Amino acid sequence: MLVKTIYTPTIKAVEEAVATLKDVAIETPLLNNYIYSEKYKANIFLKREDLQQVRSYKIRGAYNKISSITQAQRANGIVCASAGNHAQGVAFACKKLQIHGTIVMPAPTPKQKVEQVKMFGGDYVDIQLSGDTFDDAYKYAKNVCDTLGKTFVHPFDDQKIIEGQATVGLEIIKQSKEIIDYVFVPVGGGGLASGVSSIFKLLSPTTKVIGVEPAGAASMKTSIEANKNVKLAKIDKFIDGAAVQQVGKLTFDICKENLYDMITVPEGKVCQTILDLYNKEAIVVEPAGALTITALDFFAEEIKGKNVVCVISGSNNDIARTAEIKERALLYSELKHYFIIRFPQRAGALKDFLMDVLGENDDITFFEYSKKSSKENAPAVVGIELMKKEDLAPLIQRMKALNFYGEYLNDKPNLFEFLV
Repeated sequence: MLVKTIYTPTIKAVEEAVATLKDVAIETPLLNNYIYSEKYKANIFLKREDLQQVRSYKIRGAYNKISSITQAQRANGIVCASAGNHAQGVAFACKKLQIHGTIVMPAPTPKQKVEQVKMFGGDYVDIQLSGDTFDDAYKYAKNVCDTLGKTFVHPFDDQKIIEGQATVGLEIIKQSKEIIDYVFVPVGGGGLASGVSSIFKLLSPTTKVIGVEPAGAASMKTSIEANKNVKLAKIDKFIDGAAVQQVGKLTFDICKENLYDMITVPEGKVCQTILDLYNKEAIVVEPAGALTITALDFFAEEIKGKNVVCVISGSNNDIARTAEIKERALLYSELKHYFIIRFPQRAGALKDFLMDVLGENDDITFFEYSKKSSKENAPAVVGIELMKKEDLAPLIQRMKALNFYGEYLNDKPNLFEFLV
């Protein structure tokens, strides 16, 4: 009977990656965070990969991989697919090493990320937008690569990529004065989690490495539970830096073997973390960069008194997404609610609604109404923000008592998607 051999990065390979990345990737700080340490009664440290010059850890794997290809491959050029951060690392490497690269990203990629890729790569990169998801872009990029005979630089499922990302783990161990009890790492395709968990298994085997991915794109958790690499039929693309339908073959094997736990967190809760980091810490993170801190609530009892590291993976967040981030956070916190309100077609109906239905601290944030018929009641779509989630039941009770209530929209996804 053949025993499957699982590739894992060696200490020697990771140390070689450190040497390769000298003067390219900075040694990012490992900072104790007072607010989260107080909240969880633990020593919470943030590994600030958002402070890399391309604002994510992806430069480590991308540069390590591209530096390893042959002169013939360099002359012929490379191709990559990315949701944005890997693309920036590849673009930086192409310009520094003077290699031409074709970079394929999904069409909905935030404009900020596309502009950053152009800036880092300059004349050495050709950017193409294809499909709606990373997986669409990946399929297109592979076709381009095969047609032109170029070298493909995978964002996560490659030994050199994993070895580059593993340097994050090596730095954490080097920087920490105490034994680390827990490390939380974000998971998209699994490259970072594979590298970090492998290093801790070799150098700090008692440390529990926990992978965190968005609930709407739980490809690694689903695969580990099924004991096979599963491709999800549909994913939520909001946390674009960690939204893949299928993890890598290498990364699945490594994560299944090495991770202490693999969990998912709701997108709305991630949005609240983004807002908290900005408002309380003046730290700007992208959605994927907030995954690990968001996970702490689910381990609050377990991590008390422990040394805990959260990898902040990136800060490539487009300010144009702020309104949606706030909306998703309010919805998750049950403070934002949408209704169809039936207004009697008479003068003073709106005034009655404002005076007799709305609570003292309730705020109308969305209102759409058009009088199109002579019916007794006319519908309006109304969004209401509450001070406390407990105010919802009394609000609905007042609506019904005064004959304004039509329909609650938050739990009707086919209608709700047009509002958020």
